[in-house]
Amino acid sequence: MSPALPEDLSEVARHLESSYPREGCGVLLRAGREGPWRVRPLGNAHATPRTAYAFEPREWLAVLLEAESRGEHVACVFHSHVDSSADFSDEDRHQAAPDGHPLLPGVSYLVMAVHSGCVRDTRIFWWERGEFRGFRVSRGS
Repeated sequence: MSPALPEDLSEVARHLESSYPREGCGVLLRAGREGPWRVRPLGNAHATPRTAYAFEPREWLAVLLEAESRGEHVACVFHSHVDSSADFSDEDRHQAAPDGHPLLPGVSYLVMAVHSGCVRDTRIFWWERGEFRGFRVSRGS
């Protein structure tokens, strides 16, 4: 079963477009299964931010503590691919499931392809039966 997403992804798209020419990243938080969504942009702390992303550990911990205090959970990790496709790359797969098991069970991954500062494609990926599956998403603006 494919994961849920907010109907409007424009806040995510704005953050990722504003991060160009670096990969942008962040998380979608949600209170329960039916509660409201919240977009939480994060800084990209990767050594090569044009081709990869990484959450800064202290910022990531702060987001997790903040979410817990608000009764939220991380539902989706999002990031951009700069002047490339919105596919789930080998690097993305390795970061999400380095030993063949997801680091964040139940969390989906949203990838937006950003070309010349504009989102051109959006795809969602999730772990199912031992592998990542995905499809193209129609993005609300």
